[in-house]
Amino acid sequence: MAMLFEPFNLGPLRLPNRIVVAPMCQYSATDGQMGDWHFAHLSRLALSGAAYVTIEATAVLPEGRISDRDVGLWDDATQAAAADVLRRVKALAGVPMLVQLSHAGRKASVDVPWAGGAQIAPDQPRGWQTVAPSAIAFHEGDAAPVELTQEGMDRIRDAFVASTRRALAIGLDGIEIHAAHGYLLHQFLSPLSNRRSDAFGGSRENRFRFPLQVIEAVRAELPEDKPLVLRVSATDWVAGGVTIEDTVAFAAAAAERGCTAIHVSTGGLHPAQRIPVGPGYQVAFARAVKRAVSVPVIAVGLITEPAQAETILAAGDADLIALARGILYDPHWPWHAAAALGGRVRAPDQYLRSQPRLYPDLFRVDHG
Repeated sequence: MAMLFEPFNLGPLRLPNRIVVAPMCQYSATDGQMGDWHFAHLSRLALSGAAYVTIEATAVLPEGRISDRDVGLWDDATQAAAADVLRRVKALAGVPMLVQLSHAGRKASVDVPWAGGAQIAPDQPRGWQTVAPSAIAFHEGDAAPVELTQEGMDRIRDAFVASTRRALAIGLDGIEIHAAHGYLLHQFLSPLSNRRSDAFGGSRENRFRFPLQVIEAVRAELPEDKPLVLRVSATDWVAGGVTIEDTVAFAAAAAERGCTAIHVSTGGLHPAQRIPVGPGYQVAFARAVKRAVSVPVIAVGLITEPAQAETILAAGDADLIALARGILYDPHWPWHAAAALGGRVRAPDQYLRSQPRLYPDLFRVDHG
């Protein structure tokens, strides 16, 4: 059997294959609350045949949203809305569901992408004051963030814990911590955005300190049977920023503190980044992390072909393959990959008759 369709243990979570769905922002919430779009979107992904689905970046505080249309999990109303959507999705598909918890830091208070994605200033409707490790704006001309105090950092750390508690209460199966793509925890990691002179800036050890405190606090809240995934940007693609050596050291420290897996992406921290985008362009970074840690590593980024995904696994470059935009374009990518590689994949009873005659053993019937 192709490695892509071998079962895999993500810590205590038994997965039927090695395809996972990465979190993808939908910018469709109201006051942080999920709605009908999220039900339709997540149902489609849950029925795709992937081993697990990660809910989009979910803010732990209102001011931690990227936009005012982001999902949150910070109060009873956001929890109730998420619980309703999750209940309905799980009634259709029993696939495990994780949630990515996040704080956008200086990249918060922006418009939705299809309206340009520009910052909305604090004194404008729908805008608010952002915070960050240092008072350095993302774009020149943007309103600068306020440098976080110790009290502010403690509040954010505690918010990650409170959101974790809410996630467990509604039946989510694990947590992914967002420390990538230029958002708050990544901002602490990078010398380009962290110019602090206290215990949380300067040296690598100091820049790691607050993100690791968040990881430790969330892990302490999570039962042992719930995985904790860490998403990182392995490089800033800008001189003077995060390097792969930094990321390897951070991933190792996170694994020591109980992270179950490392999800390796890149970029997002600085507008001057120059990313050499191409098929599997981030796989080399996953490979470097995998060589340095004993926990599973997830590869992501323009992995679009089944044979490409299989090659990554067979080479030992990663343990799991994450799909994002590719599975939006082809919601049954796992089915098509199984057909191409001779694998078997879960399908709902209502779709069993769609199995092509050329692939009589494609679908694995799962009644619970």
